[in-house]
Amino acid sequence: MRADRVYAYGAAAGLLGDLLLGDPRRGHPVAVFGRAAGAVERELWRDHRGWGALHTAVCVGAAAGSAALAARAVRTSPVASVALTAATTWAVVGGTSLGREARAVGAALAAGDVEAARARLPHLCGRDPQALDEAGIARAVVESVAENTSDAVVGALVWGAVGGVPGLAAFRAVNTLDAMVGHRSPRYRRYGWASARLDDVAGWPGARLTAALAAAAGGNPLGAVRAWRADARRHPSPNAGPVEASFAGALGVRLGGTLSYGGRVEHRPVLNGGGRAVEVADIERAVRLSRRVGWLALAASAGARLAAGAYARRTAGRSGAVRGTRGARGGGA
Repeated sequence: MRADRVYAYGAAAGLLGDLLLGDPRRGHPVAVFGRAAGAVERELWRDHRGWGALHTAVCVGAAAGSAALAARAVRTSPVASVALTAATTWAVVGGTSLGREARAVGAALAAGDVEAARARLPHLCGRDPQALDEAGIARAVVESVAENTSDAVVGALVWGAVGGVPGLAAFRAVNTLDAMVGHRSPRYRRYGWASARLDDVAGWPGARLTAALAAAAGGNPLGAVRAWRADARRHPSPNAGPVEASFAGALGVRLGGTLSYGGRVEHRPVLNGGGRAVEVADIERAVRLSRRVGWLALAASAGARLAAGAYARRTAGRSGAVRGTRGARGGGA
């Protein structure tokens, strides 16, 4: 079976597996990687960018290399290749868990239990829940759903289309390292610099595709595009900006504003300033939009991989025909 079909079938099966099964309760491969990365950090940590870059190279290289060896080991078996792609896709995407956690917070808010919602919010994002009221929690959930749609689903599918199983594994490794060491704390300001910058680069195509698909799949395409163009560049993150702005426009809500991380207050720009304030019911709307974006991303990434494969075969066929014609002419001279 051709590599493009292996990816298309495997990615579809993996995304379906995530929909039906969600993340494993124990022994999640991403958690295993996180523990290994933590062990590497304990050996390498220095308050220096170079040591942080080495940490990033070791961890990402190990993840991508292991995935490449696994793909090579099964390359002669189409069934095993599809199964490996499906298993890796299921392991690295997290759309179902994202929706489950968002809905849990939404259910607590709908029941009027703000304390329960605050207790659940850290499962989604790193904001200080005690500093948030009901409206602030709802806004945090919608923003987290938007950003993690790119990080936990679309970005992985994009890099899977580019690099197969190694691409899937490498993207998840980069994104996990950014969550572990890429934030601007005193410990990681220098050590985590390489991981943060690599995550910006790796997340760039997935974020733009997520924003475009949110505009296409949301209820207000023009509003999503307008918010994306007007407000995305004002966001401090080059990748969260387009995604959150597009979701805000598509849902007709206003995102951004003041928030608190680890006791540090940030004043972020307002996205889609003409929209209304986020309400609890918007959490479910955001989750549904995220789900649609994920399946559209699968169609786009698999379609692109199949089209690239078809183009490569046509090009190879023309080159072979030209060489054959030249050989025939040379033989008759």
